[in-house]
Amino acid sequence: MALCSLLPYIVSLYLLFFFHVSTSKIISRFPASIIRRPEQLSIVPNGVTSYKTKYSTQTLDHFNFNPQSYETFQQRYLINAKYWGGPGRNAPIFVYTGNEGDIEWFAQNTGFMYEVAPKFKALLVFIEHRFYGKSVPYGDKKIAYKNASTQGYLSSTQALADYATLILDLKRNLSAFDSPVVVFGGSYGGMLAAWFRLKYPHVAIGALASSSPILNFEGLTSPYSFNNIVTKDFEGESENCYKVIKESWTQIQETALQPGGLQKLRSSFGLCKSTSFSADVLAAWLHSAFIYTAMTDYPAPSNFINPLPAYPVRQMCKAIDDPKLGSDTFAKLHGAMNIYYNYSGNKKCFDLDSHSDKHGLDEWTWQACTEMVLPTDGNSKESIFPASTYNYSIRDAYCKSLFDIDPRPHWITTEFGGSDIRRVLRRYGSNIIFFNGMRDPWSGGGVLKNISDTIIAIVAKHGAHHVDLRFSTKEDPEWLREVRRSEVQIINGWLDQYYLDLAEF
Repeated sequence: MALCSLLPYIVSLYLLFFFHVSTSKIISRFPASIIRRPEQLSIVPNGVTSYKTKYSTQTLDHFNFNPQSYETFQQRYLINAKYWGGPGRNAPIFVYTGNEGDIEWFAQNTGFMYEVAPKFKALLVFIEHRFYGKSVPYGDKKIAYKNASTQGYLSSTQALADYATLILDLKRNLSAFDSPVVVFGGSYGGMLAAWFRLKYPHVAIGALASSSPILNFEGLTSPYSFNNIVTKDFEGESENCYKVIKESWTQIQETALQPGGLQKLRSSFGLCKSTSFSADVLAAWLHSAFIYTAMTDYPAPSNFINPLPAYPVRQMCKAIDDPKLGSDTFAKLHGAMNIYYNYSGNKKCFDLDSHSDKHGLDEWTWQACTEMVLPTDGNSKESIFPASTYNYSIRDAYCKSLFDIDPRPHWITTEFGGSDIRRVLRRYGSNIIFFNGMRDPWSGGGVLKNISDTIIAIVAKHGAHHVDLRFSTKEDPEWLREVRRSEVQIINGWLDQYYLDLAEF
């Protein structure tokens, strides 16, 4: 997640919680490397991710009947029919429920769907989330993002209704009325996939929800969970690595206050001469790298967010533990940052001033300030980050300063549920796979135990953020291969049952 995503706003909140930077300074404080468009993935075979780009006319507001509700916009979707068995055979349709960003980014990083399509003779469809990528209402981002009156149409419920409408229209256009639909998603997209199955069971027969923290809301998951897992990831690799990172925050602040301190930090971390920064901004830049590295601690080289080696947490800790660096904390951290921000070796310096948003993730801030209020900001005294308590009032003030709105922290659990989920869904839901890798910081808010015979939790001790949905590689460990085999087997069972029911009824 994107990322995967669910984290673009954490950098801003980090500055607020730990360093009290004014909101006017942090609205777009997202390090460029976090949101840079991935280069062509070297691990993806040529042509594997080929697709046709199409657009569907979508209703602006599915839930009201005001005159403006009937306005429309063009919603982008990507389609791959290479292996589809066609409507005559009622061959299945596999749909990716788009995340908070450009849909092509996710289509190029969801290899599992391409790899299983031949077995199931499935049509592949990737639908872009409204207000992201090229699926922008009003045809103009300046208008769409102008204020709460226009951004108010950006919500998870509207997005799910978009997906249902588009899928049904597509099935009609293809005369594929009896082709079963299975939805897939990772991170926020995984949350949407699970909720789609619950809200639209007549449209989708099942959902694979990977790394979907549907329980990461107030009162359900501890706000300390996220950073506790990041801490364990690094501490599990090296006790020294953990200590160096943990103690570095104070050193950075103290150095910045000394005469010439900022220049020393600039030199130590290889920051560009043109970069204007403070100790707080530098700390946020480091914080982002540690979090995203923990999330994408994949067993094979990847290029989802940045080019990274296999097991990047381990490689960061090797850089920090390098005996040639002695006790130079900043040199150790600089080595770690080169793993995350410059593994390709192309950068001569780091530019902290860049505010580019090439994946179109900025609108996530609106969602995080309205309904997707995911408490992840608590840090115990053992945390790798500075100790802090979760304080909703800080988030509330931040969101009011940006949008002049009040967040609704309990709306998601009101709309989709979450409390007593095992008791509720065992009687209400079916055909959902929840995958979680326990090295993923978001796993603390995931479904980690089977709810019923048909709502299955697959948990991988060494797994990272929606690693199961990525393209397979020769470096994949056996546990990951087994996860994917299990997912294929479960989906196959859903389809078998569907075809039996279709013949009977």
